[in-house]
Amino acid sequence: MMRGFVLALALTLAPLWLAAEEVVADLSQNRVSITANFDGSEILIFGAIKREAAIPTDSDLDVIVTVTGPKKMETILRKARRFGIWVNVERERLGHAPSFYSVAATRPVEDIIIPATDALWKITADEQILSERRGLPAREALIRIRTANGLYRRANAGVELNQNTLFNTSIALPANLVEGAYVTRILLARNGLILDDYSTEIQVQKVGIERWLYNLAHNNALMYGLLSLLLAGIAGWGASEIFRLIRR
Repeated sequence: MMRGFVLALALTLAPLWLAAEEVVADLSQNRVSITANFDGSEILIFGAIKREAAIPTDSDLDVIVTVTGPKKMETILRKARRFGIWVNVERERLGHAPSFYSVAATRPVEDIIIPATDALWKITADEQILSERRGLPAREALIRIRTANGLYRRANAGVELNQNTLFNTSIALPANLVEGAYVTRILLARNGLILDDYSTEIQVQKVGIERWLYNLAHNNALMYGLLSLLLAGIAGWGASEIFRLIRR
């Protein structure tokens, strides 16, 4: 236990005694508007490394960029066949599951940091998601499903680093985003340890008629239901009139 505590303390305080290197970064945009024809967006992340000394030559510098969407609790159900029918036989609650998660780095994350560093800084999607019982298939199932839907992404060589000083990458945001603050982190790493951590946010919000309908559905469910019935009735009447005219 003492050994684990010492390791965690060393990983936390490592930036204090390692060579002073800091991130100076910016985004091409810090606000994304979801409209009726929104089909995704792309954010350019760029910056430089600020130093107080010469560039170290005895180790490689790596840059890791993560974008994390709003988090919430998720319940994963496992089905099994019982007496000829499929029923839910087990459930597991997963906490702090990001609705969107993207990781880009200068090379594979596993080659940059050690597992203890990943556990401390929560860089990979697996470390982001909290579970009541660690290691169950529910976590892997959630990551697999969201990866297939384009919500969890990884680019092992997605960050371009020039002369150990300038870096840039682009993060593609899919069309099926949820509203909220998307936290963007930029981490510098050497020898498996994190040197610096820079954070900012991208605000994603519905605008126009989408925003109005969203607010109506959440703040006045009765009015939203009546409006939906009215529009369905008008659409049905319009379709019947068109078919009646065609049959003439």
